Amino acid sequence: MTDLSKITERDKLKTRKGDEPHWQRLRFGCYLGYRPSKRGGKGTWFARAYDADTGKYPRKALGDYGALAGHDVFRQAKSDAENWADTVESGGVLPVKLDTVADACEAYLEHKPGSIAEGVFRRHVYSDPIAKVKLDKLRRHHLREWRKRLEESPALLSRNKGGEMRTKERSKSTINRDMVPLRAALAQVLVPGSPNTDAAWQEALKPYKGAHKRRDLYLDHAERKRLVEATDAEAAPFVRALCLLPLRPGAVANLLVADFDKRTRTLTIGKDKHGRPRQITVPETAAEFLGSQAKDKLPAAPLFSRRDGRAWNKDAWKHPIKDAVSAAKLASGVSAYTLRHSVITDLIRDSLPALTVAQLSGTSVVMIERHYGHLVRDDAEQALARLTL
Repeated sequence: MTDLSKITERDKLKTRKGDEPHWQRLRFGCYLGYRPSKRGGKGTWFARAYDADTGKYPRKALGDYGALAGHDVFRQAKSDAENWADTVESGGVLPVKLDTVADACEAYLEHKPGSIAEGVFRRHVYSDPIAKVKLDKLRRHHLREWRKRLEESPALLSRNKGGEMRTKERSKSTINRDMVPLRAALAQVLVPGSPNTDAAWQEALKPYKGAHKRRDLYLDHAERKRLVEATDAEAAPFVRALCLLPLRPGAVANLLVADFDKRTRTLTIGKDKHGRPRQITVPETAAEFLGSQAKDKLPAAPLFSRRDGRAWNKDAWKHPIKDAVSAAKLASGVSAYTLRHSVITDLIRDSLPALTVAQLSGTSVVMIERHYGHLVRDDAEQALARLTL
């Protein structure tokens, strides 16, 4: 393919049949074209770009750039062709220019909104020096320094009713979780740098291996029932839902009345860490309970709401559960996530396939096997023991 950046090669080009330009590929789906003049004057430049919506390559005449000379002609034509291709690829709307790390984080939230990522960016990126670093200047040492500051910052343990904040040293698993949003945001706009160089920004955000510990705190049916009975009337329906469904607390809190179809007993989980909406069919007893929560509420209302009608969140459910744990005389470490872990444990113990449990709970089979594989092995050993003659 012709190199249009070289003036000598460009001057040797002849007109093609049908006045078809000579094309040079700039990147995937983006081409710069040049058509020599039949009269010996300046040639005409063109842009061509792939339109994913139509599956075609529309083109645009860019002109002859009569006011420019030498290599400036190619540079300007190349820039105009790339900008026009950006417009075509974005459906006719020019994308917002991303300049800094903070811009990349904001663009990520536009593409994939989520309270977890938004919270991490707010606490650890926007107010940090890393936010103002230019994306084209970002290097591994910038992110190593950011990671060190993250590791040295204390993690919030709890905030009591009097407003006092309690913190603890940030664990490796917490560090891993807090690095995920930034790594994802940068990966959306940057290509990985060459390994073992300062351009390899991605190397500074590698997670600690083996940092995620298995959840060992488990509540059986009787203990979960005691917990629900000890929970105040406002939070009891929310806590009961956590005992009936293998969902993350945040996913339960985000359920709307419209997400539950009483006729088919189908529950749609839309906003979750898993990222993709999914549906599960609940048993009749759970359906009756969900139906009672949806009664006399508008479709857009939270399925589980507080007295003021707002949805539950981590700060709202934390204290009622803590108080109920104390009243029910359960282990002090019991939390909302303990209930999810307990429900998943029961499903695995009931010999439900790992794939089915993963689909119900909105996680991967790998995570199920990593955290609950020991239960399957124990059950397999007992099953094999029963084969003894």
